[in-house]
Amino acid sequence: MSRIQSIFSTTKQPVLNIYFTAGYPTLDSTLTVMDLLANAGVDIIEIGMPYSDPLADGPVIQESSSIAIANGMTIELLFSQLKACRSQPSLSKTGIVLMGYMNPVLQYGFNRFCADAANAGVDGLILPDLPEYEFEKEYGQIIKAYGLDFIFLVTPETSEERVRKLDSLSTGFLYAVSSSATTGGETSFNLVLNYLQKLQSYQLKNPVMVGFGIKDKASFDAVAANSQGAIIGSAFIKALSNNDSLNELVPSFVKSIRP
Repeated sequence: MSRIQSIFSTTKQPVLNIYFTAGYPTLDSTLTVMDLLANAGVDIIEIGMPYSDPLADGPVIQESSSIAIANGMTIELLFSQLKACRSQPSLSKTGIVLMGYMNPVLQYGFNRFCADAANAGVDGLILPDLPEYEFEKEYGQIIKAYGLDFIFLVTPETSEERVRKLDSLSTGFLYAVSSSATTGGETSFNLVLNYLQKLQSYQLKNPVMVGFGIKDKASFDAVAANSQGAIIGSAFIKALSNNDSLNELVPSFVKSIRP
């Protein structure tokens, strides 16, 4: 059982996954933010690898990526920072997922990327532009060889047949995008709840985590009632942009979502 699978099997409340961009707000804040999130009780930390053309990301995360790149963040530097994370008691049981895009990963070298991710204590990957066919044909076996979970995304427009297919290929959890928009957008929660109830009826292999548009306790609780938990990204990035003390801001933000 992977660390992420263990989290879902042992956590008594809805799983909270917080996303932030590596190298934001400052180049050396990555481990600090991670440690504060873990100490505040976040179950899974999703780290965005900054990229100049993030197709699925809204303006808030795009801006954080631009700033992180200007700060000097690279995949290589991120792995160097992460090597110390598992030695910190707070992060020993926390799930760590990397989210990014194929272009920079391929430039880094896919096999090398997976090896370095595993060595750095990463548990899973989210690469939204990795096609299912290429995953099955080539990349999935590399990911599996390094003991990494891989999470596919589904949307309200994804057919039942394709949902079941992507669920069969995913490990860790299945990422249910709340709407066919970019991150940080407004979401109609009546439509989202109908969508999540439909996913529940499929009795999928993986836990379902909901992302896009989850921004506060009300939206977290609403989707968590019909899933195993939720992912919060843009709202947390906005909080980080306020330039407040991280030591105060991060625990306060997490407590506002899940007291």
